[in-house]
Amino acid sequence: MSAFNLNEHLVKDHKRTPFSKYLREITYGGNDGIVTTFAVVAGFAGAAADPASSTIPIITVLLFGLANLLADGLSMSLGSFLSLRADQDMYKKERQKEIQEIAETPDHEVEETIEILRQKGFSLPDAKVITRMYQKNHPYWIEFMMKDELEMSNPEQEHPTYVALSTFLSFVSFGSIPLIPYFLHLPGNSFPYSVMATIVALSLLGILRGSVSHEKPYQAVFETICVGGIAAASAYIVGSFFRI
Repeated sequence: MSAFNLNEHLVKDHKRTPFSKYLREITYGGNDGIVTTFAVVAGFAGAAADPASSTIPIITVLLFGLANLLADGLSMSLGSFLSLRADQDMYKKERQKEIQEIAETPDHEVEETIEILRQKGFSLPDAKVITRMYQKNHPYWIEFMMKDELEMSNPEQEHPTYVALSTFLSFVSFGSIPLIPYFLHLPGNSFPYSVMATIVALSLLGILRGSVSHEKPYQAVFETICVGGIAAASAYIVGSFFRI
């Protein structure tokens, strides 16, 4: 019987790509980029005196759209960076506290561990056996207490810079799609083309999300379009109150 190779199993059956590792940031940044940029476009379209033939200069839409891409993209990415750094600092602080408690009041930590295990469905004898095993492996015991007592996931393996960068790149990449018709300066009103471009962008984001997370493709696309569509429609309606 051949020995089980955990590393080979992880690579073969649970391989994580950069897309899957940063799926949360890509989805969050991409969706927000599409929605907020199209909100600028929809706001101008709603404010136009004649929606069928916008009197607002294309350069104005591009100026505000690009400013939104840069400002909001940086704001989101820096916010992600600072948020993750804060989570990591808090986790380190609480972890150090758990280390100190295990060293200074081990009996109390044993009682806590047994009670946690009992609440998870283990019998008292089994909970005591498992706790004794944890006492032989302090690093694992500490991780258990962080996760199951304090309900804190470990953010130390995440890189704030990579998280911020993936958020920014996704925001700018997907968020620029609604502006493409204005860059191309298509004949007639560019807003309907921007609507179609936005739907395409949301669909692409949904397909990417579905392929990485193994969701049903149509479900991921439908949810993404619905969320983005609600925000975009709201921007258009608000803009219509300021018709010029």
